[in-house]
Amino acid sequence: MVERLVDVEEVASSILAPPTPINFMTNFSKLYEKALNVSAKRQLSEDSSCGGVGAVLLTASGKIFTGICLDCPCGIGFCAEHSAVVEMLKSGESEIAEIVAVLSDGKILPPCGRCRELLMQISPENKNTLVHLSENKSKKLSELLPESYADFSINENH
Repeated sequence: MVERLVDVEEVASSILAPPTPINFMTNFSKLYEKALNVSAKRQLSEDSSCGGVGAVLLTASGKIFTGICLDCPCGIGFCAEHSAVVEMLKSGESEIAEIVAVLSDGKILPPCGRCRELLMQISPENKNTLVHLSENKSKKLSELLPESYADFSINENH
């Protein structure tokens, strides 16, 4: 299900606008609640579980996508942010306006390094993604990952 929370033109203009100080966006509560609602840990097998973390992202066009983590003992699981990104990509979008990840107990988690890099890799505009770190604190993705792989050319050092 895709739901719209904000005016598409408003989000697009804020992403395309020159860098300005981030103002806390009013979407936090709605995004947080959606992330908390999808984060319900359940055991899949003796060693594997899912849903311990839920993530929600809001695209530049105003659509919302959710994801949950998959925890497996041999490292083949994935983060909730990856799951939400895949849902978004299936809908033909790649620009993220805001994102939040929440443990099933309600604690907000920042995206890990792998997730930060993934968000940067799928669109250069995602450097402006607002990452919610708490109810009152958020940062641009570029502040959390100041030098991403996407910033470097493969031939730069050769």
